[in-house]
Amino acid sequence: MLLGDVADIRAGMVITRKKAMNLSEVKAMYNMFTLKNIDSLNEPYEQFQSNDVLSPQHFTQVGDILFRLNYPYSAVYIDEAKSGLLIPSTFAVIKVQSNYFSPEYVAWYMNTAFVKKELEKGQAGTKIPSTNKATLRAIPIEPIELEKQRNIVKLYKLHLQEKQLLTSLIKEKEKLFQAQTNKVLQGI
Repeated sequence: MLLGDVADIRAGMVITRKKAMNLSEVKAMYNMFTLKNIDSLNEPYEQFQSNDVLSPQHFTQVGDILFRLNYPYSAVYIDEAKSGLLIPSTFAVIKVQSNYFSPEYVAWYMNTAFVKKELEKGQAGTKIPSTNKATLRAIPIEPIELEKQRNIVKLYKLHLQEKQLLTSLIKEKEKLFQAQTNKVLQGI
């Protein structure tokens, strides 16, 4: 079975076509999903000034999977907190259309080493490797029990939570080190 058999895949919007060139052209402002928002919880969304009111199809919806089309490839599941964001053409939108696959599981699967190897086979570009919808559609995916999919997603969420906690710990340790270094340098 291929990803294209179980999901609808389309590209994000080419934003240069709808970008307002000056303030008088601005018809709407939108929060836009960017590469910075893939792994970050607290990164603010970029503001996009549009010269037109955009169709709802250009925005994230709960259950979507956004897939970064250039290296390093990565997928993110869109939950309630990330819905309603403008999707630029640097991402593909994957909408799972099968009852045999959980969208969260497919997002996890798209981040596996196996999928990244598959993408390397069909990548285009020399300086910055990239992929396309046809390559994504050809990714093999085998159905497993929904309960196993849910368990993998739970484990993956715990893994992400641990990574975020470790990142926070590193930042706090860095602050502590800087404070102690400053005390030593000031002779206290």
